[in-house]
Amino acid sequence: MTAPAPTRTHGDVKIWSLPTGPLQENALLVAGKDNQGFLFDPGDDASRILALVRATGVNVQAILLTHAHFDHIGAVQPIREALNLPVYLHPSDLPLYRMGAASAGRWGLPFTQPGDPEHPIAQGQEFTAGDLKLTARELPGHAPGHVVFVGDGFVIAGDTLFAGGIGRTDLPGGNHPQLIHGIQQELFTLPGETYVYPGHGGHTTIAREKRSNPFLQ
Repeated sequence: MTAPAPTRTHGDVKIWSLPTGPLQENALLVAGKDNQGFLFDPGDDASRILALVRATGVNVQAILLTHAHFDHIGAVQPIREALNLPVYLHPSDLPLYRMGAASAGRWGLPFTQPGDPEHPIAQGQEFTAGDLKLTARELPGHAPGHVVFVGDGFVIAGDTLFAGGIGRTDLPGGNHPQLIHGIQQELFTLPGETYVYPGHGGHTTIAREKRSNPFLQ
């Protein structure tokens, strides 16, 4: 099988984005030059995500979760079992994580409740896979334990900042002023050319959102 072209490259870093499930949540596969990497937010469609991992040949070190809303964790259990991977989540989102099946049920959607994560995520925590280096930054507001992962020239933003939008804050645990403050502090302090990979929709840049995002003017 021919390996699919990455969605985008940043130097030696390759990023594949795969929309999954009925809410079209972006599962992201990120790898460095030596093809070691991480899988972010496997929301649904485990078989498609596993096919991507196998086709690219990425040696995935762990599943890293930006937050624990059900549309971001629906494929965690089958993928962690298939690839024997540890799962990382900020502790403040563990209650949401454990409510995944109940939350999906309110939408009438099938869901496999994953077992608890193996490891926590904290502000400033560094994640390394070969030559790939990422740093976690806490950015609550859409979810109490939401984090983003900053790499060299890009950020895995989850449901904080979108192209022309921001994450919802009307869900349980949401806090609108906290989200706006976090975006200003943790994302808008990044270089303008930094690419933003959100949890839904297409990628954008920090400069574009600072200039034109209607929620942040």
